[in-house]
Amino acid sequence: MISTDLPRYVDHSVLARVDAHAAAFARRDPFRHVVIDGFFDASYATALLAQFPAFERGNARNEAGELGGKSTIERIRGLGEPYAQLDDLIRTPEFLGLVSRITGIADLLYDPDYFGGGTHENRDGQDLDPHVDFNRHPHEPWHRRLNLIVYLNPEWDDAWGGSLELHSDPRSPDDRVTLVTPLFNRCVIFETTEWSWHGFSRIALPPERRTLSRKSIALYFYTRERPAEELADTHSTIYVDRPLPARFRAGLTLDEGDVEELRVLLARRDQHNQRLYRDITRLTCDLERSQAALYAGRLGRLRYLARRVLRPLRSG
Repeated sequence: MISTDLPRYVDHSVLARVDAHAAAFARRDPFRHVVIDGFFDASYATALLAQFPAFERGNARNEAGELGGKSTIERIRGLGEPYAQLDDLIRTPEFLGLVSRITGIADLLYDPDYFGGGTHENRDGQDLDPHVDFNRHPHEPWHRRLNLIVYLNPEWDDAWGGSLELHSDPRSPDDRVTLVTPLFNRCVIFETTEWSWHGFSRIALPPERRTLSRKSIALYFYTRERPAEELADTHSTIYVDRPLPARFRAGLTLDEGDVEELRVLLARRDQHNQRLYRDITRLTCDLERSQAALYAGRLGRLRYLARRVLRPLRSG
């Protein structure tokens, strides 16, 4: 049964074509996803855009801790009535059931923390390297299964960059890319697995469009279990740095634009390396604290002495 609230927010055409959307999602091209235009009721989508938060209100620091061209707000409930309604909607059995029917993934869980999700705004010059997402919730024993993104851009052109790229394998020379233009009230739902590579190219708006930005609402859904063939060790987001563009080859004379592009590519690689170094440092500190706790007190000293005594015996 469909709740009377569901048609109030989700457009009736979406509810009428659930089977068609499910068939589209099941096609693995390059992985399971579906693009649904007019996802929300038109007046409701307009209200979400009208209440979209100012860039300055959000968190504009990237994973390196530096101020960048992307601003996010995870806790959407405080952004105004349309967002409080959205928060109420997506946790209902009716909405979760709708997404389950489209994707074939049962027992979906709403994330009250909106970890990594919420409102996303990307300005001119911002991009997102191809990546697969973190695969477990950081605070709950849940598997991340689905991304549901609704775009709120009344105008957008693929030539400006910023269109969603779904990759078959960004590390392969035979990588196939499906492009999704982030147009107003367009929804894309895709699986989050070890092969759901996605990102978007650098936004380069024409001078007369520099006041625009790429706006979206990102909702992530989880389950307590997942199929054995999809299981992997817990990991954070895994990025693949973009390769040099094809024009960079022997004989090319670099202009200022080429040099700037090289600077951006090298800086991004450095950022990813620094993030990995920070992760390794944090894990090393955690290990040292655990070892200190293990060997604390009288029992801990006995463990330590036993380990020292047994080590040469084992090596012999």
